[in-house]
Amino acid sequence: MAAPPFSDDELALLRALVEARVPFLVVGLSAAALQGAPAVTQGVDLWIADRDDARFRDALRRVGVSYVPPSMSNPPLLVGRGAELFDLVVHMHGLESFEREAAHAVTIRVGDIDLPVLSLERIIASKRATNRPKDRAILPALEDALRTIRARGR
Repeated sequence: MAAPPFSDDELALLRALVEARVPFLVVGLSAAALQGAPAVTQGVDLWIADRDDARFRDALRRVGVSYVPPSMSNPPLLVGRGAELFDLVVHMHGLESFEREAAHAVTIRVGDIDLPVLSLERIIASKRATNRPKDRAILPALEDALRTIRARGR
């Protein structure tokens, strides 16, 4: 098995979320890359169902990470060892509610963790809806990866 694409501290944070049964999804290009798309990104986007959920706060505390709520000029943040890579997503353009999207998520094994990941189909739908130049630029690669995945029967 290849080495996980995360540091030990990052894996500890993800493991804590999974073990605490926090409803969350890995989304964005990092989710696409985990599914085999040729995508590069500087961060990992996490869509948390409810940032006020006690399970979320407890899981963070267990690994020494803090949640900083959004303010007028800053998005919600995670701070602490192992949290630097992660960004919190509060809305996914072009998609349904968290609950509906999570019901169709895929599970990707990373190290010893089964991560809930937004499906490549839904990542593509979100990129189309967002329609920024960088989203339009990556769409052909994501669509090609999806065709390849489907052809392999995955």
